[in-house]
Amino acid sequence: MLSENQLFKKGIIDVSPSLMGVFPFGIIYGALGVEFGLSALETFMMSIIIFAGSSQLVFMQLFSLNANPYVILGSVGAVNARHFLYGAVISEHVNHLSKPWKITLSYLLTDQAFMFSNKYFIENKKVNNIHYHLLGTGFMLWFMWQISTLIGIILGSFIPEELGLNFAIPLTFLALIINDLKKPTYLLITLVSGTVSILTFNFPLKAYILISAASGILIAYLYSFRDENVKKFI
Repeated sequence: MLSENQLFKKGIIDVSPSLMGVFPFGIIYGALGVEFGLSALETFMMSIIIFAGSSQLVFMQLFSLNANPYVILGSVGAVNARHFLYGAVISEHVNHLSKPWKITLSYLLTDQAFMFSNKYFIENKKVNNIHYHLLGTGFMLWFMWQISTLIGIILGSFIPEELGLNFAIPLTFLALIINDLKKPTYLLITLVSGTVSILTFNFPLKAYILISAASGILIAYLYSFRDENVKKFI
């Protein structure tokens, strides 16, 4: 039986391979924060308070465009909506913990932490204090994200504006979804939401972001509904 310390270290080891993608992402974010006119402190504190790479990039870009605060909050919320699902799944394994523990783990629950720790939870249901594994994966990702953000801030101050580093934002998001584009359903969702985004781009308050996201979610729902109906006849 693994001790709490061993479970913590196990989480760190399990999540380490994913850091190859997290580290450059954090550097890009830190550098872009400086280029978009945020102070070094504002850029760094966003990594501590929000601690969600894609949401931070969305927040930063919309903030730099002087978007309506409600649009900013709505967009960040839409991007992070998947965490409701993560929390619901993980709750099965941590429901017995105290509120401070739940708050801490929810703060550290990122995409990679969920992926590696949930897999470990499923395969080791009888292990005591298994939440220390999630503490390990979450802490390691948090630590590397802060370090990479700091490096990006330092490098960003030396990168000339003419380099157009803000173009790295769409490239970064494209890198996150490129593997999923091999699936016909995902490709359709991407095409629909992208088309709607272009058609509604001139809508007031930068509302095209929420509208295009909602259209993609609607297509995904209709597909899942269709699949459920198909299963009834199989």
